[in-house]
Amino acid sequence: MPTSPTRAPQFTRLLLTGAAGGLGRVLRPRLKAHCERLRLSDIADLGEAAPGEELRPARLEDAAAMLELLEGVDAVVHLGGVSTEQAFEQVLPANIVGTYQLYEAARRHRVGRIVFASSNHVIGYYRQDQPIDAAAPLRPDGYYGLSKAFGENLAQLYFDRHGIETVSLRIGSCYAEPRDRRMLSTWLSYADLERLVLAGLTAPAVGHSIVYGLSDNAAGWWDQGAGRRLGYRPQDQAERFRAAVESRQPMPERSDPAALYQGGAFVRMEPI
Repeated sequence: MPTSPTRAPQFTRLLLTGAAGGLGRVLRPRLKAHCERLRLSDIADLGEAAPGEELRPARLEDAAAMLELLEGVDAVVHLGGVSTEQAFEQVLPANIVGTYQLYEAARRHRVGRIVFASSNHVIGYYRQDQPIDAAAPLRPDGYYGLSKAFGENLAQLYFDRHGIETVSLRIGSCYAEPRDRRMLSTWLSYADLERLVLAGLTAPAVGHSIVYGLSDNAAGWWDQGAGRRLGYRPQDQAERFRAAVESRQPMPERSDPAALYQGGAFVRMEPI
């Protein structure tokens, strides 16, 4: 349920794409506290509409459907698309064509702000001993990461050309708790995800901002200055899970690419 205190909604209508996915299900009840109407979209089952919800199933790559979906929307939280490494032909429709169609519909309806779920996999081929910030050149670790790099570049184009502001969230590992040793550095709690998305929606004059999405972890590789400038203040830490994680997962060999590179297992994952 929402973690923020009760207050007047900040938006009339928000759109959440990918609402039936893992993070979409997390954000669905949390975002409703911040808007009068929450429009939900996915191609998977969205269940029944709760009070204040609008269910609008749509394929991201369908231009007409996206134009209808974006009508009357104040801002967008875009989680929709393929979220795992797949063959390029499977990533292309939703993640590349679909992201383009979403931005085109936003342009035509004069939607001013998008929070785009990018991924740490746009920089997955940096080593874990290479701390980086959001200005580091992109080094995607697969077709999924490549599609998110496209989305970031598209967001920059639509800001420069059309003035649509975007906060691209390079989400680390968003789960109830860290599942392995890598996630002690990349973990983003559900409550901090909500805080991060709300900062992206409400911060003034963001232009196109790129922010790493993680909690206040003791170990990490990504500079958090951009998030602080947006007003994001993470409150959770992975450190309290360290003993449990290390007890169930042996220390990996340093020669294992998944332990060497920031993208973890994605760097050695073959497309499905």
